[in-house]
Amino acid sequence: MRIVRDYQFITEADQGAAIAIGNFDGVHIGHRAVIDLAREQADRLEAPLGVMTFEPHPRQLFAPDAPPFRLTGPAARAHRLEKYGVDILYELTFNAALAALPPDKFVQRVLVDGLGVRHVVVGADFHFGAKRAGTTEMLTDFGDRLGFGVTVAKLVAEGDAEVSSTAIREALAEGAPRDAAAMLGHRHRIEGPVIRGDQRGRDLGFPTANMSLTGLHQPKYGVYAVLADVLSGPHKGRYQGAASIGIRPQFDGETPNLETYLFDFKGDIYDETISIALVEYLRPETKFDSIDALIAQMEADCTAARRILDAI
Repeated sequence: MRIVRDYQFITEADQGAAIAIGNFDGVHIGHRAVIDLAREQADRLEAPLGVMTFEPHPRQLFAPDAPPFRLTGPAARAHRLEKYGVDILYELTFNAALAALPPDKFVQRVLVDGLGVRHVVVGADFHFGAKRAGTTEMLTDFGDRLGFGVTVAKLVAEGDAEVSSTAIREALAEGAPRDAAAMLGHRHRIEGPVIRGDQRGRDLGFPTANMSLTGLHQPKYGVYAVLADVLSGPHKGRYQGAASIGIRPQFDGETPNLETYLFDFKGDIYDETISIALVEYLRPETKFDSIDALIAQMEADCTAARRILDAI
């Protein structure tokens, strides 16, 4: 998959795609329905399949002090889209100049003059241009006049509720990763490099791979059964594990992070990229009366996690 970040400097090979437009945070089943419609048009037109999104997320520009909300960072989103068969990711830099373009200028400069799109697929709730003034009806009219097709996808529901990134965040905040997975179409994953921690887990007999949660929506604090994919380095592969999300109250921690103990694993994976899939919430984080009590609970957590993971 090729990644294009500037619509003003683009090669001819990266123009003429059928594209899906949106933020695609989490790449959930609703997002994939939009991409599938773009795929149908790409096949019909014998054109590349593209996804156009924005980085940073527009909300980060308009509400920089809002709590972290993203389900996936840009690298994890790109990884998911590549696995889904996208040919070109137009990850356009979102800044004040792009945000100020009125709907007609956005369509002309970005979609037509820049990307040279042949077909555009958007969700029913899509808005574009300055102050989100552009509607799907306007986009369809622009397409008719400027020579590209437009498809508006219906919103997807899971049970009686519409699938949305907001609903997925709520499920994760409630400690319900299986509910989140039903809406995502895959298990929620946290992906990034392994960073150096204070190595307390090693001292306790449970060495952990530590990851930052900076910029990401934080699931309910506590212990989870997880599947871990090491994506780089000599230890690439899938492992079972137990993970803790939170601030480590036993040691008076303050900065939330993710710590994962990989079962039956020995090796150094510092600075390697790993992807942690949340399978089941086991218990909330808590402060124990003693280190021995903490170790006993960690052993019980690992036993419970193995039982859950062996059954899937």
